Amino acid sequence: GKWFAHFFVGTGSRRATNSKFGVIAKGDPDVRLGWLIIIGTVPIVLVGFFAQEYIRTVFRSLWIVAIVLIVFGILLGLADRFGKRNRELDQLTYPHGIALGFAQAMALIPGVSRSGATTTVGLALGYRRPAAAEYAFLLAVPAVFGSGFYELIKSFDEPGVFSLFETGVATAVAFGVGLAVIAFLMGYIKKRSFMPFVIYRILLGTVLIVLLSVGVLQP
Repeated sequence: GKWFAHFFVGTGSRRATNSKFGVIAKGDPDVRLGWLIIIGTVPIVLVGFFAQEYIRTVFRSLWIVAIVLIVFGILLGLADRFGKRNRELDQLTYPHGIALGFAQAMALIPGVSRSGATTTVGLALGYRRPAAAEYAFLLAVPAVFGSGFYELIKSFDEPGVFSLFETGVATAVAFGVGLAVIAFLMGYIKKRSFMPFVIYRILLGTVLIVLLSVGVLQP
């Protein structure tokens, strides 16, 4: 998509002019965006490393998943409804980049959507829908790639001849599907609101609570 080309290639003529001499201007927007993504990725790396035992055990409860689905669905709806939506991506500040990074780290809790959490915070901070979603998706690229690479490394220690191959294929497929979904969603949100996603999360969370309450599902 256009956002992908903008981030990895750059669209400004100034960048193209300077790049052929091996120099990129200090104030280049693509360089600044790159640093913001690096900084925003740090929280999820730290939280994922130090809290992985809690993430794999305590936070796996379906009660937590159900509640989180509803709560973050409501928060997304409120941010989408009341956010000022007057900021563009090139107005992203470093404090906001860090805040969005911590929002992404919350996605380590099952039931919290990675892009949903970062988009919610982006909207709450006053960014337009496409800008908030675009940064959320760009921020997800190193996180998704890193988690896939981590699982790939871990597969070396797992028994089974095909463990490494299967993990590698799963990582590649997930990355490809993720890019396709991103392209679709970027086109969708430019014309519509996030309300369908809000309704989906609330309904799914409610169904889980009902099924847990009557004993159909075990937490």
